[in-house]
Amino acid sequence: MLRLNQVSGFTLIELMITVAIVAIIAAIAIPSYDTYIRRADLSTAQQEMQKISALLEQHRTRNFSYDGFVFKGTPTSKGPYFDVPNATNTTLLLPLDKLTGNQKFTLTLTVNSQTWSLKAVSENPQNYSALLTSTGFKCKTKTAASITINGCGSNSEDW
Repeated sequence: MLRLNQVSGFTLIELMITVAIVAIIAAIAIPSYDTYIRRADLSTAQQEMQKISALLEQHRTRNFSYDGFVFKGTPTSKGPYFDVPNATNTTLLLPLDKLTGNQKFTLTLTVNSQTWSLKAVSENPQNYSALLTSTGFKCKTKTAASITINGCGSNSEDW
């Protein structure tokens, strides 16, 4: 028999305990997810830098010099990123389909006849910026301003 006075449902205390548990889980999960996203973005930039490094070495093998290597190029002398709308001859925005202001990294290439350096500056100050050179030197730092052609400054790490 069903009683008319019997009410089923949640009490306010039960609801508040549930909300508190969800808040605690969210407080732990969101920072971990942000860290994961930053690491994934850095990994993507490093992979693109390695790819460009291989393209530079192919160019040097054919031309005995790094001179003349550009990202964009011209219609008669296309670079490897000629069809990428955000590429210039010396800069490349990552992800490749993003425009200025929406990118996660800006890659800048400096080429001399026998050496090159590739700098990836993160748009997120909490993420690392990276450097890769023709000598195989690889470093990363959270202080993008300290990256030069020779290194990443005092608070840097290898990658």
